[in-house]
Amino acid sequence: MIGSWILFIGFALVSWWISNQLKRRFEEYSHIPTSNGMSGKEVALKMLRDHNIYGVTVQSVEGQLTDHYNPENKTVNLSQSVYYGSNVAAAAVAAHECGHAVQHATAYQWLGLRSSLVPAVSFSSKWIQWILLAGILMVNSFPQILLAGIVLFALTTLFSFITLPVELNASHRALVWIRNSGVTNSYTHDKAEDALKWAGYTYVVAALGSLATLLYYIMIFLGRR
Repeated sequence: MIGSWILFIGFALVSWWISNQLKRRFEEYSHIPTSNGMSGKEVALKMLRDHNIYGVTVQSVEGQLTDHYNPENKTVNLSQSVYYGSNVAAAAVAAHECGHAVQHATAYQWLGLRSSLVPAVSFSSKWIQWILLAGILMVNSFPQILLAGIVLFALTTLFSFITLPVELNASHRALVWIRNSGVTNSYTHDKAEDALKWAGYTYVVAALGSLATLLYYIMIFLGRR
């Protein structure tokens, strides 16, 4: 049990460190202008047009690092600093989110699989903490409750791992396009690549952390008396 807590603390520290590195790099690269002076909005619109995608709307949303693509209403949602920013960090994020739009338009398999799991994961996320808590408290008398919680948590863990190829592929599409389109040059491209690399690390740590937590609950279930 002590080993499990050490593992959890380790993941928490790594996650904190990566998050800080990500924020530091985005702050640094937000001061480096794009080669052609395009804003995040303009980068997103051009990438969509270059891929013959015209049914997707690019819009600004509140918050920091709240950028995302919504496949349900086909919108690329960019935080204000990305939407209006004419810098390498903004361009990388905008292109990454448009990478998801390209995945959607080309029926990328992993994105389709992740989207199909969203309803089930949303349900699991709503109830899982209460089911797991009840399961741990009554593990000896009603182990089936904890087992149900483990199944639900396993679903969220699966979702985390399916997210990895989706995010990595979107970053790859983004980096290839911004280089070929002249948004970045030989000096700025490695900055954009570094920004998306650190963003990708957050998903890797989240997936591994979820797997470690799942194994912890499984150990409780198997060790019940």
